[in-house]
Formats: sequence, C-alpha cells, structure tokens
Amino acid sequence: MIKSDMELKLAKGRKKVLAAIEEHNGTTILSTGITGDDARMAKAAVDAGARMLEPNHPALALARGYKGVSSMHAAEQVRHEMTLEQMCEATNGVRNVVGNDIFITVGVPGGFTEIVPIELTDEDFKKISLAGADALHTHKSSVDDLKAWVEKAHSYGLLVDAYIGHPNDLHIFGVPAETPEEVAIVAKQMEAVGVDFIGLMTGMSYEGVEAGEIHPFMVDRLKALKGAVSVPTIAEGGINLTNYKAFKELGINILVIGTALDNIANQAIQSVVKEFLK
Repeated sequence: MIKSDMELKLAKGRKKVLAAIEEHNGTTILSTGITGDDARMAKAAVDAGARMLEPNHPALALARGYKGVSSMHAAEQVRHEMTLEQMCEATNGVRNVVGNDIFITVGVPGGFTEIVPIELTDEDFKKISLAGADALHTHKSSVDDLKAWVEKAHSYGLLVDAYIGHPNDLHIFGVPAETPEEVAIVAKQMEAVGVDFIGLMTGMSYEGVEAGEIHPFMVDRLKALKGAVSVPTIAEGGINLTNYKAFKELGINILVIGTALDNIANQAIQSVVKEFLK
C-alpha cells in the first residue's frame, strides 16, 4: 500500500504553497502559460522569485502551434486533443529544470469541462503524479465531478486547485455562480469536498473600469470567496501590472499570471529583433 506515501506527498505540496504565500507577505503568484510550458521561461520566473508554476494543456497547444492556433482562445477549442503523455513530458521537463522546492500544478485533458468528455484512469493520475506534479489545476463545472476528482487525485498524492466561474463566461472554467452569495455557497461546497485551493475566474471585461482598479462587481465576488473559506484563495484572469495591487489589497493569496507574461515576452522579443534589423 502507498497511502502513507501519498499523504506525505500531499503534505509536502501544501507546505510549498503556504511557504510561498508567507514568503510574499500573504499574496504570491502562480506563473502559467509561457512559463509553464517552456522550461527556459519557467526557470526565468523561478530565478525572479516565483515559487508556483502551472503547465496546462491549452497553453501547450498554443506553445506548440497545434493545428496552427495562435491565440489562447483558439487553443481552448483544441485543448482536449493534447495527450496526457504530452502533459507528463512538459511537466517533467519543467520539474527537472526548476527543482523539487517549486510547486507545480498541472492542467491535463479531462481536468477541465472539455468539449469532448475525457475520463482519466487510475493509471493516468499515477502518471501525472510521477511526472513531478504537486497538484492538478481543474475547471470542472459541478461539485459532484469535483468530489470524485479530489478523491482520485488525493489518493495519488495530488492536491487540487479548482475554480468558480460565472454563467456568462466565454468558456466554462469552473462551477458557475452568478451572485456573490452564490459564490460563497459554492466555495463552501468545494471546501467541503476537499478542494485544497479555491479560485475565482476574474477575466471578464467591464467598461468604465479605471486602470489599476477592479470592477465593483468582481470585488464583491472576491470578498465573498475570501470570507467563505479557510483554504488559500486564488484569482485568475486579466491580472496585470496595472491592477495586481488591487487584488493583493483584497487579501487573495494566489494570483495566476499568464497573458501578462506572454505579452511582455512577445514585446521583448520583437524589440530585440527590430534592433538587430535596423
């Protein structure tokens, strides 16, 4: 039996997250996208102080130009076609470069509410655990699905971070909750079934929001999440250098940074190439 071994792995993963939050005074970042699927970029983020990384299957599709996708929106349409083996390969590569002290959560085909339903076997959970993952990054759309996912993940030493979305989101990225009151209810349900870290999708756009601010609608949702649970909280979507301080002031523990890093990397490469070609 490996139950005690997996419990020890869970404890080590949780310790990494709590240490990162403490090190960064209550709010740390989870670097996703380019830093999760390119080991060079992952190392750059870690060298700068990041302690949490997230390889995921839509980002892998985008990074590899799968079927010619060149935007994350397009990648979301084909993410389910990435294989578990590809995600294990990407995860293992990042782990080998950044070392064992860095927390790695992984989004795998079947871990989101996919266009084509994908069911993972016990062997699949075992593979991603052995590839070096500490956790699974999930966007399941029902608490019942989450409960089954958490039970399976925990049995293979994987923590779970799961998300609450909004019914009007462009993609289904979590259990839907329309009002702040519903956010609190869903968050408590997720904590009750064992979700280790609970996130709120915040990438919706609202007109008239000043730079550096968060729309009052989203502030109320974030406050509802923060007040409902005792586990670490996460915000994901639309977080950048102009507004991240507003998220920190709300006491959110983990900010998922993806597109902001992609954009900066793209701008830096273009700038250097233009200089060479002058």
